[in-house]
Amino acid sequence: MKKHHAIRYALIVILSAILLTIIGCAKKEDGKIPITTSEGAREHFLQGRDLFERLQVQESRQYFERAVAEDPGFAMGYLLLSFAQPSNKGFFENLDKAVALVDNASDGEQLWILGVEAGTNAFAMKQRELYQKLVALYPNDERAHNLLGNNYFGQQEYEPAIEEYKRATEIDPNFSPPYNQLGYAHRFLGNYAEAEKAFQKYIELIPDDPNPYDSYAELLMKMGRYDESIGNYKKALEFNPNFVASHVGIAANLNFKGEHGQARKELQKLYDMARNDGERRAAHFAMTVSYVDQGDMKKALEEQDKQYALAEKINDASAMAGDLVAMGDILLEGGKYDQAQAKYQKAVEVMEASNLSEEVKDQTRRGFLFNASRVALKKKDLAAAKAKAEEYRQQVEAIDNPFQTRLAHQLLGMIALEAKHYDTALAELGQANQQNPYNFYRMALAYEGKGDREKAKEFFLKAANFNALNSLPQAYIRSKAQKMAESI
Repeated sequence: MKKHHAIRYALIVILSAILLTIIGCAKKEDGKIPITTSEGAREHFLQGRDLFERLQVQESRQYFERAVAEDPGFAMGYLLLSFAQPSNKGFFENLDKAVALVDNASDGEQLWILGVEAGTNAFAMKQRELYQKLVALYPNDERAHNLLGNNYFGQQEYEPAIEEYKRATEIDPNFSPPYNQLGYAHRFLGNYAEAEKAFQKYIELIPDDPNPYDSYAELLMKMGRYDESIGNYKKALEFNPNFVASHVGIAANLNFKGEHGQARKELQKLYDMARNDGERRAAHFAMTVSYVDQGDMKKALEEQDKQYALAEKINDASAMAGDLVAMGDILLEGGKYDQAQAKYQKAVEVMEASNLSEEVKDQTRRGFLFNASRVALKKKDLAAAKAKAEEYRQQVEAIDNPFQTRLAHQLLGMIALEAKHYDTALAELGQANQQNPYNFYRMALAYEGKGDREKAKEFFLKAANFNALNSLPQAYIRSKAQKMAESI
């Protein structure tokens, strides 16, 4: 994602007289992060924030738009408006405005905004440092703790994330977002009883909202309770028929049940009722996953072409690049290595031609090294694969990004597996992303190579039954993993 360019400071001059009044309206409640804006804009902002924090994102956007219309210098208004956008392009444009206006905001708001910018630029540890400062400055603000918890969560450090979420709930037991995240953190740790407890509390707090039922449905899907999961997704849709994630969740359950045609009917329903191209793109991507899971790569690529066309229509460079990488991955899995490489290269070209920041472009450049290494590996060119993987590892190490460090370990594990260095493969893959079921499949192959059939079967089953929501990596290997497990 991205950061600001040198932009739009002319607005500041025009608004300078107004801002003296606005800053005076910053509300500093007991130990809470102030909201630096006018009274009217603040009212709209709080209405939007309430909806946004309950994940009624599309519904929140109109209130944030009203807030920044009333106060064009409202940095936090633009920040939350960025997350309510239906396109990547809209996200970056509004984040840029928030960053450009950051000097008008309070210290706490500045740390929040700059933390989002750092995370967008893949500087995860810089974001953590900013949010730790935010918590130190506002130790009694539940949102500060929730933000820091989200940073730990994003780097798969679930125990410290849980501590921050618990602190947020202690400060305000009625603040619902941390209960949702607690549920997911426990789920990822395999603590399903604790996850269920958190989601039930989440439902208790906001029983007339869709997301608590959606989150609980995802836990049930993870546990293989597909029909119960579908029932909870349908309950979420009773409260909001346009709740995108629940349509996608129903489709995912149907895919796991082998009912791919029914899954795509559900996704067609989502597409037909879509309120914007962001929701249409979500339907296309979920269709892609369904076709890949069924083994129809041709149809999957057709869905990606449609998804790409929606981004191309508004010249949404980051979305276009992401779609091209997804196409490349599908082609790579289908054995079309040169075509895959061409898609990865085009993704870089699209980003280089954009007006996005160098930090964002750097992420695409690093991603190309990762993908080029995978192509070389598929072509059995171990020397080229190793060279690209090492270059990727060094670049990731330089920015201190734990998530991308896991991708570097994944590459090294894949290379070791190809070279039949099974112990090395297992050591590297054990440090890779453990929320990617494809890595369990690779570990199963390594155990099989070592002659450990029992462990191989265990990991094939872990890969096959991982039950990730709308996951291309699982779709690539789910059926293969199941067959391999059955053959042992």
